[in-house]
Amino acid sequence: MAIFKGAGVAIVTPMKDNFEINYEQLEENINYQIDNGTDCIVITGTTGESSTLTEKEHLDAIKAAVGFAKHRVPVVAGTGSNCTKTAINMSKEADSYGVDGLLIVTPYYNKATQGGLVSHYTQIAREVKAPIIMYNVPSRTGCNLMPATVAELVKNVDNIVGIKDATGNLSQAAQMMNLCDGNLELYSGNDDQVLPLLSLGGLGVISVLSNIAPRQTHDMVMEYLEGDRNKAMKIQLDAIPLINALFCEVNPIPVKAAMNMLGMGAGPLRAPLSEMTDANKERLAAEMKKFGLM
Repeated sequence: MAIFKGAGVAIVTPMKDNFEINYEQLEENINYQIDNGTDCIVITGTTGESSTLTEKEHLDAIKAAVGFAKHRVPVVAGTGSNCTKTAINMSKEADSYGVDGLLIVTPYYNKATQGGLVSHYTQIAREVKAPIIMYNVPSRTGCNLMPATVAELVKNVDNIVGIKDATGNLSQAAQMMNLCDGNLELYSGNDDQVLPLLSLGGLGVISVLSNIAPRQTHDMVMEYLEGDRNKAMKIQLDAIPLINALFCEVNPIPVKAAMNMLGMGAGPLRAPLSEMTDANKERLAAEMKKFGLM
């Protein structure tokens, strides 16, 4: 059984003005997501500014999200690291909180070989019970999980079950799905490529867009999976200008700005991320208005 089908939100970590995590706002945002159709909460990923959270904050946010979700939807926790031992420790702790899955990004900066990636993921998987979704985002990590490597891991390690594909390379995704013989839970990591990856056997998206448009993101996926592909295509194409605005500066700068414009209390960004430029804020606001959010 898949961890989830539909739209998982790569939820932001809201901050107070003093840069502490705003747990009251996090609970409010999780409730808003669930009330508006989101199928899974993905906590402490890239969008959640995991790279600037302390290890304690990281784990506290995961534990809080599990409590706030109250088993209404699955919670997947980002627990990856460029240190295998750290990823193991974080994953074991998150597993003990009752998460429904773990999102493990490829080791960044180290530039591990494909053999090193097999070892990294296998070591983590052996230490936890929760199913693992690998996260392949070479533009950020400098490391690419190749299709044969994904297939080897999925075939040989029982609790490695899925991948968040943010490569932008549809040919690579097709090859990967072919080698995995359909035994891979594929989630789009790019909001502008949800339908193309669904057409290759994908189950959904782990979405930045869903932070501000949860109902539309859920509906886009489910309309496709339930057979109304024209309706799904309209949502996908109508959202493209907004998606482009949400990525005109590095994520999660724009989505936090968007949430703040909508009164959703995302708060400030931790350094080295900086606030969005005024020109790009104007562009983002215009696209949100066109999409019916403002």
